[in-house]
Amino acid sequence: MSRRAHHPTGRSVAPGVERLGDRVVNFYLLHHPDGLVLVDAGLPGHLRQLLASLARSGNSLGDVRAVLLTHAHPDHTGLARALQQAGADIWVHERDAAILTDGPRSAMRHAEPERSILPYLLRRPAAIATPLHLARKGAFTARAVSDARTFGADRALAEVPGAPQAVLLPGHTPGSTAYLFADRGLLFTGDALVTADGLTGHEGPALVCRGFTHDSAAALTALDRLDELAATVLLPGHGRPFTGTPQAAARQARRTGVR
Repeated sequence: MSRRAHHPTGRSVAPGVERLGDRVVNFYLLHHPDGLVLVDAGLPGHLRQLLASLARSGNSLGDVRAVLLTHAHPDHTGLARALQQAGADIWVHERDAAILTDGPRSAMRHAEPERSILPYLLRRPAAIATPLHLARKGAFTARAVSDARTFGADRALAEVPGAPQAVLLPGHTPGSTAYLFADRGLLFTGDALVTADGLTGHEGPALVCRGFTHDSAAALTALDRLDELAATVLLPGHGRPFTGTPQAAARQARRTGVR
């Protein structure tokens, strides 16, 4: 399978849902009768791609009603400021809000990873491509975001088109959150569960390795929450969609364990 086929960005992954980003990072545009929703906000370098996607459906940046951030790492928040200025509400769990307010470089202070990435790079030198790619796409130069809308517990976001359920899955960051659109069978997992890890090279449902995760024990425990949810497609922050139940994905992630 070609690299392009392996990372099918910029195309439909479920009815009314387009996967955007690139071979490293995913974010998603969801069309709902009540308005457009983005799940995560990619990298600054993805702005042209997002504008082109919106234009294909006769929309512009100002037509995005809400941006649901699964967490506040800079590879998921790069376009948040531009979208907010265009009129979108930015949603994030309160435990990650400080990263947005203080800017992308503050992630290391507010959600320090358990391990340095150096051991991963020594074991797999090709992994350097991931942080280099993020830097080239502007991950660490995006503008800070103030006045985001926050929540402190699991709840339905009735103010967002589709009224998704926010489900806290702490570990990758303190405020990592999944968003469940129950009527569509869609669960956006962000980095609480991914299907590709750029540092380890692992593919398939798994936790992000400790080089990018704040508390891997909490992240492993958070997988138990997936057993309580009903969905048929999981859309992660990195890697291909997973067609199957959250329970099946969680089982595979537990078998892989913490890396």
